This record gives sequence, structure tokens and C-alpha cells, in this order.
Amino acid sequence: MHAVTRSAQPRRRTVLRTGAALATTAAAGLWASGCAAGGDDGVSADGTVTIEMWHGQTDTGKKAMESLADSFMRSHPRIRVELGGGVLADAMLQKVTAALAAGSYPDIAYIFGSDLASVAHSPQVADLTDMVGHAGTPWTNYWLPARQAVTVNGQVRAAPALLDSLAVVCNRKLFQQAGLPLPEADWHWDDFVATAKALTDVGRGRFGTGWPGVGDEDTVWRMWPMIWDLGGDVVADDGKHIGFGGDAGTRALEVVAALARDKSVYVDPKPGSEQMYQVFLSDRMGMAVTGPWQLPDIRQAKIDYHVVPLPTFSGRPVTISGPDTWTVFDNGAARTKAAKTFVSWLMQPAQDVRWDIDAGSLPLSRRTRDLPAWQHQESATEGLDVFTKALDSARVRPVHAAYPQISQALGQAVVAVLLGRSSPAQALRSCAADANAALLIPR
Repeated sequence: MHAVTRSAQPRRRTVLRTGAALATTAAAGLWASGCAAGGDDGVSADGTVTIEMWHGQTDTGKKAMESLADSFMRSHPRIRVELGGGVLADAMLQKVTAALAAGSYPDIAYIFGSDLASVAHSPQVADLTDMVGHAGTPWTNYWLPARQAVTVNGQVRAAPALLDSLAVVCNRKLFQQAGLPLPEADWHWDDFVATAKALTDVGRGRFGTGWPGVGDEDTVWRMWPMIWDLGGDVVADDGKHIGFGGDAGTRALEVVAALARDKSVYVDPKPGSEQMYQVFLSDRMGMAVTGPWQLPDIRQAKIDYHVVPLPTFSGRPVTISGPDTWTVFDNGAARTKAAKTFVSWLMQPAQDVRWDIDAGSLPLSRRTRDLPAWQHQESATEGLDVFTKALDSARVRPVHAAYPQISQALGQAVVAVLLGRSSPAQALRSCAADANAALLIPR
């Protein structure tokens, strides 16, 4: 998602998703005590309303948000936006949870989409359904993943803040050295496994591909496109069982098992996947399943690369998107209205395209995608259009309170298969036992 500048988002994405693994049932017990407003009404004597945003960004992302906030305040002189929070996005859930319990919370916070279900139970989370219904850009013009990731029980409980997708980035030089043609959009997972094997050269320390091996959400979310493609889902229709406990889960794990058996996959043992990406950036990995946030590093390393959509089993394109959110909290009528005004402004194409280019995101809406600034960005950045086009077939993880436990169970299964400690069938049985038990816990 960074086509020009390197931002804080690579760190946000590599911990992406540790937020989901850290969301625990302990958070649920804190909402009752967080019933007081998060401070005064924020209205000064001259009618100016001050709101606080915990943005979770550093470096380029922080600068981009500061620039946007300055522009907003120039055009909305009666609203003052104070940026802060003091934590990165991956620690935001814990800070917001504690703030809600203490009754002193921000007006807006950057919440991972995978954590939204843990926060949305709070009565302090504002309902944005009316806001998006009356915004300048029709709600249906936003990509489906952006809409689904912020919708809980039919209500819009946050605004989409950042959008991504997964594809495969290939090292052209290593393909040429192996005498292999670059993959095309209609390839299959069997092709991926065979290509990874052909690219691998153990003697030279060269791998066909890589996979995060910690068992966190970074490990897990690469599995969902395969499972969805095979007809499975995260949660079954009955809501009491996982939706991948049969053939879909087994076949997806068999792809992982084949890569491990062929010794064609670099298993990154540390959180963040930084080592895996360093292997790719040092010309020792042929293919990386990643998102557009990695493109700046790849370009900086002067890797001659090619981007192709994810392989499939069925021939139908499918990928995953992990949207993150701007969650608005109720601090009284004046502050809530001002926070909604700012978030709604951020979502509009003129601002969205600035955020996408400067901080690292794919366009939230088709209107943003069609702007000349984004079209120029795509034409100037090899492969960026593949990630944008993938949004047409992207799906999101459900906004479900049990998702962290499901993710943890599947993560353990993937690691067990990657390390050869368990067969796909055995690993899936253990995963199903733990995840199904989590689904039965009243919430």
C-alpha cells in the first residue's frame, strides 16, 4: 500500500494483526465501569469543539494524519482536532479498553478490524450508520471489504480507515535463473507449490516462498483465501462450529504441508515477519505472499519484481482484505458530532487519496480509485494495480467476538504443520476442538 513513501504501516501490518490474538475476554468485563463521558463536553466559550484522536501512526503515517488534520481545521474552524494516544496501533486495543474502564477515552481511535468486535460491545462506541448513509460518497461505492469490516449486527460501528489485499510478489531474477515462466492470473495452488519447489536451492540458502511461523494472525490470515475458495468459512452457519473443520481446512493445510515437505518455505520464527521479508529483499526468496505495503521496501532494495493474484483451487479469484477502522466514541453530543464530521471528511475521495498515497492504503471507494492522483500512483508503481483490482474478489474475516480464539487455534495448527509436528488432519482436529469450544462461550 505504499507506492511512494515508506510509512509506519509495514510495522502495523506485520503486527497486524497481533491485536486479534491479544483481544481477550477480559475486555468484556470492563465496559460496565466505563459509563462516564471521556472528559468535559469539549466546547469552548466561542463554540469551538475540541476532539481527541488516538491515531496509532508513526513516521510517514503520523505526518500524513497531521497534514490532514491541519487541512480539516482550516476548512472547519469550529472543530479542533488534537492528535495523540501515545501508543502504536498494535497496542491501541489495550489502551482503549483501559480508557473505557476508567471513563476517560478519546473521541476517535485507530482500531484493527480484527479487534472491532471486542470494542463494539461498549455502549460508548458510536453508531455511524446514519453518518455513512448521508455521506457525500454513497456507502455502496465503498469496496465491500471496507463495508463489511465495520458492520456489526447490521450497524456501522466504525469507519473504514485503511484497506489492503494479498497477492504474490515474484522475484524476476530468480525465476529467470530457475528457467521458470512468471505465473499468470489463472494459476492454481498446485502451481504455487511446484514453483516454490523449483525455485528452492538449499545449497545457496534460497527458498521458494516464506510463511510467518509464530502462530499469530500474520500466520493465519494467509489461510483464509484458500479456505474460502474451497467453500469453507471462518464460522459455520449455525454459529456453533468453525466453518473449515472438514475438507476445506484439510486441503488448505495440505498446501502448507507440501511446502514444508519440499523444504521450499522459509518459516519465520519471530513476530513481525521481518526476517521473512529480509530473505526476499536479499534475493534469496522467489515468491512472497504479501500486500501492497511491502512494495516500497521491494523497490528500495532494487528487486526486479512481478505481482500476480493469489493462486486458486477453483479458478475463481479470491483474496483477503484486512481493513482497519476509525472508531468513534460517545463523549457527548457536541464532541460526537464533531468526531463524525472529521471521520466522514477523511473518508471522502479528496482526503482518502492523500492518505492512500502518503500513509499507505488502497482506495476505500471506487470514486477514490478513479481519481487522477490514484491513477497516476498506480501507473508509476509496478504491480499496485493488481492489489487494487483484487479488491473486487476480496473477503474479510467476520467481526465476531470469538475470532481471536479461532485465529489462535488455527495459528497453532499452521505452525504444527509447517514444522512437521503434525499432519494436516491431526492439526485440524486439535484446532476444531479449541475453536468450537470458544464459539460456545456466551458473549
